[in-house]
Amino acid sequence: MSVPEREFAPGDGPAAKVSVSLRAGNIRAVRERVGARGFSAYVDAAVERQIERDLLEEALQANEAASGPIPQALRDEAAELFRSVKSAPELQEEGGWRAHEAS
Repeated sequence: MSVPEREFAPGDGPAAKVSVSLRAGNIRAVRERVGARGFSAYVDAAVERQIERDLLEEALQANEAASGPIPQALRDEAAELFRSVKSAPELQEEGGWRAHEAS
């Protein structure tokens, strides 16, 4: 691991060039969304979100180990709430809920 990688937290630090392999369909989809000039920023943001999700999953697992499993009824209630928010009419307008989320 190079020195800059050790010094910065996820989402921080200068940009550094790396080589990655992506499936062709994913490359096409990213380019269609952001063009060639926005490709790196899009992938960097996606990696940062995945790291956040991984950390959240680890925290949830640690909480479950300390406090026991989340009751299924509560899981079902949370899933239903998420579905209702995601399908809200104001989020079904052009652009979808991701576009609304950015505003």
